[in-house]
Amino acid sequence: MYGLESEAVPVTVSAHDVDRILASGANALITLQVDGEEHLTLARQVQRHPVRGGLVHVDFVRIRRDVAVAAEVPIHLEGEPEGVRDGGLLDQVLFSLTVEAKPTDIPAAITADVSALQLGDQVRVSDLTLPAGVVAQQDPDELVAHVAIPRGRAEEEAAELVEGEEVVAAAEGEEAGAAPEGGEE
Repeated sequence: MYGLESEAVPVTVSAHDVDRILASGANALITLQVDGEEHLTLARQVQRHPVRGGLVHVDFVRIRRDVAVAAEVPIHLEGEPEGVRDGGLLDQVLFSLTVEAKPTDIPAAITADVSALQLGDQVRVSDLTLPAGVVAQQDPDELVAHVAIPRGRAEEEAAELVEGEEVVAAAEGEEAGAAPEGGEE
């Protein structure tokens, strides 16, 4: 346990209890009692056994309820984009958002409704709705997700566009050539 300009203190905690607390979210507030004194903390640097998955080590950072802290919050997309129904693919690029907020204001997750997205539409950090008191620490223009046009479909649409332009050009050429042949005087 470290932070708040105090010395680092080694502590031993029940892995079962910490696992249960962390199941509610990575940014759960944890109160540790050390030598009869309570310390409000957040778990950081959670290390698990590579095979068994059990907790091996956790850093606890001391915090204060009235001081904002940085935290990683998962981003969840909900809904089926209209563009996916039209053959597109939803591609989530950013899976967590770095935010700054008071410890009690840190959300468990940020949810973005993507059901209105069309082919080629994007969701950026600036498009996310954050709870009051929560500020994103990442670039507002950073891409969160987009509805991509599949490569085969993009090539088909490009070919259709070229064919359409050729038909229009041919029709314009016929109109231009038709006037003199029509004998207009």
